[in-house]
Amino acid sequence: MTRPADLFDRITEWADLERFVTSSAPGLRIGILYGRRRTGKSFLLRRLCREHGGQYHMAQEEEPLPALQRFADAVAAGRGLAAGQLRFRDWDEGLRTALRPVPTAGGQTAPLLVIDELPYLLAHALGAQIPSALQALADESRDAPESLSGRVILCGSALAVMSDLLSGARALRGRAELDLLLKPFDYRTSASYYGIEDTDTAFRTYAYFGGTPGYRDLLGGASPQTRSDLDELLLSTVFNPSHALFGEAGYLLREDPRIQDRALYLSVLGAVAAGATTPSKVAAAIGRDQRSLHHPLDVLITSGFLVKDEDLLLQRRPVLRLADPVVRLHQLVTVPRLAAFEERRAAPAWKAAAHTVSAQILGPAFEQLAREWTARHAAERTRGGPIGEVGSTVVNDSAGRSQHELDVVALDEGERRQAGAPVVRAIGEAKSSDRARTLSDLERLDLIRGLLVARGVLAEGAKLLLFGRSGFDVNLTEVASGRPDVELVDLERVWHGE
Repeated sequence: MTRPADLFDRITEWADLERFVTSSAPGLRIGILYGRRRTGKSFLLRRLCREHGGQYHMAQEEEPLPALQRFADAVAAGRGLAAGQLRFRDWDEGLRTALRPVPTAGGQTAPLLVIDELPYLLAHALGAQIPSALQALADESRDAPESLSGRVILCGSALAVMSDLLSGARALRGRAELDLLLKPFDYRTSASYYGIEDTDTAFRTYAYFGGTPGYRDLLGGASPQTRSDLDELLLSTVFNPSHALFGEAGYLLREDPRIQDRALYLSVLGAVAAGATTPSKVAAAIGRDQRSLHHPLDVLITSGFLVKDEDLLLQRRPVLRLADPVVRLHQLVTVPRLAAFEERRAAPAWKAAAHTVSAQILGPAFEQLAREWTARHAAERTRGGPIGEVGSTVVNDSAGRSQHELDVVALDEGERRQAGAPVVRAIGEAKSSDRARTLSDLERLDLIRGLLVARGVLAEGAKLLLFGRSGFDVNLTEVASGRPDVELVDLERVWHGE
């Protein structure tokens, strides 16, 4: 199998796509590739077509008949014909033509067809025929695989639209064998992609931009190596009214055709970013009745703008959080100081947002990294044995009349979430403050473990994981060295260790 030299990472995804394209299975095979904007879907598919002689077609926002004719011209060009020489009555005829076997020196090969940004075509009645037309072709090829074969990949950025293609009684339900969600890079891959050596700069870059590879293209291929470099980059891009990323939140919302009242949806995102983590809190924050938010919240969740985090141990309402760090940065920093940024007073506005950035951006980002590190990178000895699901929970302390938010909970392998008496392998707390963590932090984590045990959770032997962005003081380090149940995890270990 071949792999393009200019393709960064995506090893698993490329292997899945090549396996699909080169499969010897007879007949017409259909695949779905989807993901948030700027994750590199088009880049990946163009190279797939280049390597395997496929027909790549990028749909655009246009009227139905011009859209069909532009597809006809693309098919014509792929067959050495001039624009206008092919005309299709409908998409059924167009797809049949595009999927005719391609003559080669060695005989005929099954064609590969990629239709990118499919939701643009599905938005009107003529293009809405595409799933049904493909269903008919797939069924026909099963009866006579020798007469119709090929590979079709449908791609799009509107997550709700693309995932709905394979749901319920939809035409392609049970007919697509590839269902590939292209996610952003993880934090370690993202740092390598940006070429960042300093871990604190890598952490901040990930907290502000996440792992969406397309953002780096808009940043001019930037590779910040210090906090100062990163601040300068932010001031010239995300906080610059002339830059595309300044209005990225609005651009992202336009991807979902269900989002009409963008002011309402931006208000919901802003409320969640500011700490309104339940529907009732969101409703109170924006002055709406909670019942009126059922649909907007469902749209934002299915579109990938919001994530619902379930409590790992308790049956309680899920906690809402933003999925895209750039949207979070926009809602927490840019929107409250919009006038200052628009008047090109970005530096003082960014400085004034320091507390918000520390508490509501860097803090939650570090907590999420702690969970990801525990789940994906920590060694088995660090986690106290094989683990299953990793998440967070809330622990009530009736004696102390308080409540503790536990950032990391790792269940034993095979344990189910919210079980009656689960076995917990590890618990942890993550703090992104500028001060080193102390013995009091370990004492608090000891207390929480005891509270869990008293509640019936099997956590007596759970490892205690203390995550500190700014390290640990000498007293804590000394005590931890003599306790095999304690692990101290700083940024360096999060990025490079286990």
